[in-house]
This record gives sequence, structure tokens and C-alpha cells, in this order.
Amino acid sequence: MSFIILTFIFSLAFRCHCVIQVILIISMKSQTASFLKKNKKLLLEAWMKSQLTESTLRDDLITNEELGSQSEELLKTLLQALSSGELNTESAAFQPVIDILSDLSITRARQGFSPRETSLYVMGLKQAFYQILEKELINDPITLYHESVEINNLLDSMSIVTMETFIKGREEVILRQTDEISEISTPVIRVWEGILALPIIGTLDSARTQVVMENLLQQIVETGSRIAILDISGVPTVDSLVAQHLIKTVSATRLMGAECIISGIRAEIAQTIVHLGIDLSNISTKASLASALKLAYSMLGIEVRRTLDKKTIF
Repeated sequence: MSFIILTFIFSLAFRCHCVIQVILIISMKSQTASFLKKNKKLLLEAWMKSQLTESTLRDDLITNEELGSQSEELLKTLLQALSSGELNTESAAFQPVIDILSDLSITRARQGFSPRETSLYVMGLKQAFYQILEKELINDPITLYHESVEINNLLDSMSIVTMETFIKGREEVILRQTDEISEISTPVIRVWEGILALPIIGTLDSARTQVVMENLLQQIVETGSRIAILDISGVPTVDSLVAQHLIKTVSATRLMGAECIISGIRAEIAQTIVHLGIDLSNISTKASLASALKLAYSMLGIEVRRTLDKKTIF
């Protein structure tokens, strides 16, 4: 019985010790955050001094005044987040910090900063924190160590946020430019009454084929054209996949009541189509856009004649 009582006492003592430790850690973080907030001016001065003496300083992209304003805003928001006792960038308290970091990363990317330079800008705050903490906790090396590790992990996470924002922004720009290029590289041209021409440049894939079909079908509806010429002179190679995409476009065009002509069939493309066993016998094909246009005229019963201008000489 006495053994059970002793076990219970030791267990209770251990739990109390853990609770006390947690309370001490929370108290420690709160005291440190309060101390850092009181020394915001010294932190900013130390951080700015470090930035202005770094070899990575880009005064050609940002003035010292702008740099100081950015740094002050970020530091102020960060210290407010630390006052909550949280040291996790995914917590609600750090959302304002994440917002500032995201805006800062995008702004600096537009100014010409590399993601590495923006990341080093945030990481440079570490040294300023270490200097202030060392002065305050010089007689408490254990607390200094734990606080330094927490600050180090926090600023590493913040640095990762700037990298992720930069990559995400770059991906969005690339996707937008890809869409714009796809639209620009697939213009539908009205070459004659009832005749449309669609020059295709580059390789056709599923996404681009969809854009080609949508643009072509929309123009057929708007203009009431009866013939569409797909010119593939700018397509480097034709494989079975590209051929299938062309056939799909032709089929969609026919469903709209228009006839399709494929032009730009070069010798090497013709050989490739034959070797692949692709059947284009039910599709009108021509070697050049001029030949396709001539065929389109004949299909519509249009006759084009060359006239000679006669000039009277006095």
C-alpha cells in the first residue's frame, strides 16, 4: 500500500514539475517579447546598420529611406505578434506578419531583387535579435540559448515564406504569359468573305487545341464563314498526337457547317504522316497557304483575275 502511495506522490510531483516548467517557459517568452518590444529602436538600428554595411545592399533598386520604412513596418508587426506568446508563423497572431512578408516579396521581385536577396533581408534580422538578447540574458546562458533557437527557427520560417511567395508569384506570371502567348499565337484571320485562316505556330497539345477550337468556332459563328484554313507551316513536327488534335479541330469545324483545309504540308511532314499511318484522305490538304486559298475560292465559286493597269503617256 505504501508503495502505491509513494508512486502516486512521485507521479503528482512529476506532473507539477512539468506544469511549472511550462509556466516558466511561457513567462520567459512573455518577458523576452516585452523586452524586445521595449528595445524596438535598438533592434531597428542594429538591423539597418547590418543591412547598410552588407555587400548585398542594392541601393540601385531601393533607397535607404524606403529600406528603413519597410524594415520598421516589418519589425513593428513582428514584435506585436511575439507579444501574443506565439512563435508559429502559421498561427493567427502571425497572419499580419505573413501578409507583410508576401507583399514585400512581390514588391521586391518587381523591383528586380532576387529571391535570395529578399530571403537574406529577413535573415539579417537574426543578428540584431542576438545582440539585444545577449545583453539582456548574459547571466542566463540557458535561457539565452533557448530564446536564440526559437528566434532562429522563427526567422527561418519567415524567410521560407518570402521564397514561397516569390515562387508562387512567378508561377502565376508564367501561367498568365503562357495563356497570353497561346491566344496571340493562334489568331483567326478573315482573309475573304466566308473564308477564315488560322496559322498555327509551335506544337499543338491538348490545352492549346482547346484554345484553337474555341477561337475558330467562335469566329465561324460570328462571321458565318463556310471555309476554315488551318495553316501548319509553323508546326515543327507532326506526330500521332498532333495529328489527332488536328482531326478533332476539323471535326468540330464540320459540325459547325464549315469545311476545313489544312495547308503547310511540307515534304517531311507528309512522310511522317504516311509512316505513322494517319488517314487524312477525307481532309483537303495543300502544300502552301496560297494553294489552300485558291482551293477555297474555287469551292465558293469565286474567281480572281489579274488586271493590268494601262497608263496613258502624254
